Amino acid sequence: MSLSYYSQDLHGPFETFSLGDFELEQGGKIRNLELAYATFGQLSTKKDNAILFPTWYSGSSKVLEQVYLGPGRALDPEKYFIILVNQIGNGLSTSPSNARPPYDAARFPAVSIGDDVRGQHKFITDKFGLSELALVLGFSMGAQQTYEWAIRYPDFVKRAAPIAGTAKGTPYTRALVDNFIEAITSDPAFDGGWYKEARDVHRGLRRHAGIFILAGHTPVFFDQGLWKKIGFSSLEDFVTGYAEAHFVPQDPNNLILLLTKWRDYDAGKSVCRDLAGALAQIKAKTFVIAIEEDGYFSRAAIAHEQSLIPNSALKTVSSSWGHLALFGADQAFYESIDTTLKELLGGS
Repeated sequence: MSLSYYSQDLHGPFETFSLGDFELEQGGKIRNLELAYATFGQLSTKKDNAILFPTWYSGSSKVLEQVYLGPGRALDPEKYFIILVNQIGNGLSTSPSNARPPYDAARFPAVSIGDDVRGQHKFITDKFGLSELALVLGFSMGAQQTYEWAIRYPDFVKRAAPIAGTAKGTPYTRALVDNFIEAITSDPAFDGGWYKEARDVHRGLRRHAGIFILAGHTPVFFDQGLWKKIGFSSLEDFVTGYAEAHFVPQDPNNLILLLTKWRDYDAGKSVCRDLAGALAQIKAKTFVIAIEEDGYFSRAAIAHEQSLIPNSALKTVSSSWGHLALFGADQAFYESIDTTLKELLGGS
């Protein structure tokens, strides 16, 4: 079930780029690391119009394309060369579910956000010959990758837009992610990551899905029945047809790898300094974007980090859908995001 879910039929078209054997920050390596990606638009002759947009937790490049790209939008393929890259472990790029034995499943090595960004840097320099990015942006775990890019490669990134995410996990987010992991691994069928089929762990995946949407949406979303706007008849119908439908087909080991990266990310480790020292290294013009009602990453935590970044501004958007507005069901939300990104791209 998991392998057919991670297919071109559902998430394509996409291409893959091989980085060969890739050494990891926490030790070990991925044999023949492949990054799955999709591009839109044309690279200019000066190679100065490239935008990099990494994926978020449990998402793929397809949802980024469907929600945020288009003519007249901020991310306009008629103006920019847009690279959508799938992070390591999301099921399209090299992951526990598609790695070759014996380094697959529970034996897949530990990966960091830093590994993702180092791999992406090698990919876009080797494949496209880029020496700069007009913009790096991302939501949630994509925001973590955006921070890592701006810190690790400060002269490469001209503009940055970390959206609804932080450069270091808070005690709350770490506890939340631990609960996501526990929901999956508590299923006896998980068997230490050695389940025969991903769907065997459906009870744990369903528990995870329920916690995920409860924290990801707002009380207003539930109390006003906003799920009706996207065609669901009841809360139970929404949980089953939206949250469970999203997570049950996915591979548990993939999700746990992503969750561990999310939980453990600390941008201060990138340059062997504390967080303030790391964020002070950013040279990009940066719009740090927070969702006022976000239940995963608080506006206060995001605002504190923004205050440590030179040449940056805090931008706040609002949605009763909360953090999970990023999936695109709230049109007013992504119109606000689009307006903010147009402002950032229109600046020097």
